[in-house]
Amino acid sequence: MIGPTGAVRVMVATKPVDFRKGADGLAALVRESLAADPFSGAVYVFRAKRADRIKLVFWDGTGLCLFAKRLEDGIFRWPKIEDGVMHLSAAQLSALLEGLDWRRVHAARETVTPAQPG
Repeated sequence: MIGPTGAVRVMVATKPVDFRKGADGLAALVRESLAADPFSGAVYVFRAKRADRIKLVFWDGTGLCLFAKRLEDGIFRWPKIEDGVMHLSAAQLSALLEGLDWRRVHAARETVTPAQPG
């Protein structure tokens, strides 16, 4: 996927939005509904009423980017519909975009390096 990678902040709007909105309309929703800055570099994820559609809006440093995807078979795994926002890791976002259950993706555990061999 072209777009954000690594340690990016991902915020998911848990309530469906009007999918006729473009990048500017979604950026306005980020400001008004999520009380966040659409130009902060975070990725904002929106869902349609139909669970097979997703839109992401983010600032890449040079412009406002809009990513849209519709699954031809299956649905995206969404959190319960309610007002608010939830945070995902970059790995969870990747799983969500693939249509996988992002709730099964966990942060890697830090492995302690032994001080002495053996």
